[in-house]
Amino acid sequence: MACPHDAAPVYPRCPLRGRRFPTLQLAGEAHLRYAADRGNVRVSERFDPLSTPVLRALKDIVDKGKKHGKPVALCGELASQPIGALALAIIGYRSLSLSPSAVGPVKALLMELDCRKGEEAILPFLAQPVGSVSIRHKLESFAAAEGLPL
Repeated sequence: MACPHDAAPVYPRCPLRGRRFPTLQLAGEAHLRYAADRGNVRVSERFDPLSTPVLRALKDIVDKGKKHGKPVALCGELASQPIGALALAIIGYRSLSLSPSAVGPVKALLMELDCRKGEEAILPFLAQPVGSVSIRHKLESFAAAEGLPL
């Protein structure tokens, strides 16, 4: 069962109740939230899937899944990047779909990750005002301090 997540208006109504295993398809959704064309070099740098608003939305979805006793998985290019997988694991995703070539690097990172330490280090920053802190830089600093391979 998939919960298509390819447009910003779908997010608040993601049908977690009654579903066996919702999967979020992130590939197109986050850049739509920013109205950014990832392939256009003039505007692609405006889009950061590790920004506070995107991670807040993704955390909200996984929290609602937990509240209703439903596992939530995520597929998309974010899960195939070690830093993206790090962020997703910290905000609560325990099932990721990624490209075959990314399995080794992502698995190496996740096997070394202490999610509780990550939650303590990163989640407080999601509560701060947008733009006041770079979550990407905080994730990179956390990974360096913990010796995690990015």
